[in-house]
Amino acid sequence: VQLQASGGGLVQSEGSLRLSCKVSGLKLDNYAIAWFRQAPGKEREFVAAFRWMSKYSYFGEAAKDRFTISRDAAKEMLHLQMNNLKPEDTAVYYCASGRPPLGSIRTASAFNLWGQGTQVTVSS
Repeated sequence: VQLQASGGGLVQSEGSLRLSCKVSGLKLDNYAIAWFRQAPGKEREFVAAFRWMSKYSYFGEAAKDRFTISRDAAKEMLHLQMNNLKPEDTAVYYCASGRPPLGSIRTASAFNLWGQGTQVTVSS
């Protein structure tokens, strides 16, 4: 089982990036895929999540109205489109998979498989 995050980079404030998470070795219908981020000196923060079977999306407060999720079922990839980026969005972004129960979709400990992370840097 492998999760591989990609798409990070350096972007100016108000710019956009699209992160991708490639999942291998999982029957995705039974899983949710989430994005978390961690900035230096801060705790890991929930960004967004997607339940593969129900196609339901969840967003953290920082992501609402700016980020969207889409999936490519054929390629087993989940994309996070991030628009109107701000310097405070600077962090390492991780994708993770798991079977979080209702009410735990925003909890990092509910996800047991993690990718390596991709750096997003937003300059002011």
